[in-house]
Amino acid sequence: MGRSIFTYDRTGSLILSSFLFLFFCATVSAQDSTDFFTSDFLRYEDHIYADNIKTVTIEQDGIRLSEPIIELGGSDRLLLSFDDLDGDFKNYNYTLIHCDYNWQPSNLNDNEYLAGFAQDRIENYRSSFNTLQPYTHYELLIPGRDVRPMLSGNYLLKVYTEDAPDKPVITRRLMIVQNRATIEATVQRATIVNDMNSRQEIDFSVFHKGLSLANPFEDIKVVLMQNGRWDNAITGLKPLFLKEEELDYSYDEENTFSAGNEYRTFDLRTLRIYTQFVKDIIKAESGYTVVVAPGISRSFDRYVTENDINGKFLIRNQDGRDDKLESEYVSVKFALKHEILTNGNFYVFGALSDWKLNASNKMVYNEDEGTYEALLYLKQGYYDYQYVFLQDGKRIADESIVEGSHFETENKYTILVYYRPVGGRYDQLVGFKKLTTR
Repeated sequence: MGRSIFTYDRTGSLILSSFLFLFFCATVSAQDSTDFFTSDFLRYEDHIYADNIKTVTIEQDGIRLSEPIIELGGSDRLLLSFDDLDGDFKNYNYTLIHCDYNWQPSNLNDNEYLAGFAQDRIENYRSSFNTLQPYTHYELLIPGRDVRPMLSGNYLLKVYTEDAPDKPVITRRLMIVQNRATIEATVQRATIVNDMNSRQEIDFSVFHKGLSLANPFEDIKVVLMQNGRWDNAITGLKPLFLKEEELDYSYDEENTFSAGNEYRTFDLRTLRIYTQFVKDIIKAESGYTVVVAPGISRSFDRYVTENDINGKFLIRNQDGRDDKLESEYVSVKFALKHEILTNGNFYVFGALSDWKLNASNKMVYNEDEGTYEALLYLKQGYYDYQYVFLQDGKRIADESIVEGSHFETENKYTILVYYRPVGGRYDQLVGFKKLTTR
């Protein structure tokens, strides 16, 4: 079996009712649910719907690698950026949809949570130059001049072309917080003996002075996130102990994450020399192909402290002056030396795959080389990634099979606290806490 070319799956004009959507979400595996639905089926999650859209990021303006969360009424703004590989200009519009803590649409009209207009046009765009792959780079600041959130909570950012508002191009989750609760938290080695070497535990308390709680078990919802990921977020925790103006969530098992390992990295900031973990650079008239050094299993290796960016990427270009417009797009070949496993699939995983498990980042076994291989089309920069295995019928991939899992691993955690009083119509985001294992 030789080299493979990966494309996004299409399912034509298939339309599913809401009932069938929920049914399939509950019964199909992660890679099936990603590939099954029509390309314009609105998902209340981070998703790219069009093949021509690449390198989507959303973070606090001026703070690289930050989470998409800002304070209600504050001066900070979020920056969305993306590239359109068609290289032309399109009238992209956007809107914001208020959601509950579980990312379902709130029972609110847009004029109840947005000031100004319900939608607006993305006006900041520029064309690439000095690149073999032409593209148009778009940027959007939120809140904008004419679309401004008025309430705290979860928001789904929906980008679409002006002539097709019902066909999303990008969706991204973002959060607006109004700090009304205080969170005290620690992250530590798991308490349970069998998990001590491989998992990390987040113990925390929510102090709710000033919030009226008729039923603390229902009025307050919490979400725990690891490295900004939604695919393995912990939800549904109830307070373990009730104290005066304090909810204690000091569990032993339900609040733990697989610690994983420090991410693998490769450096595409220049295409003139072989950089860290780059085995080969091949230039053709159609573009560049970069071969990443083949990976091997680290599951039984001892933990080694390494600096990483927790699965994310930074767009950088040492060959030009403008990272955003002069960075080239490159076909990047990954290879993993591993025995064949027939009960699932390996994936190249991280922000470079949009934290998804689908056909575009699934690895195919090459019998001639004895390796699993994948080809991703990426913009020049510095990248983190892992090799993960998704067992058939499972929803969350297992990184420990190849990468191992060590309680010493550096990870960043986020705690979100939502509040809905009796009679309230939406979930307010009233608390936000960041912490790290170091």
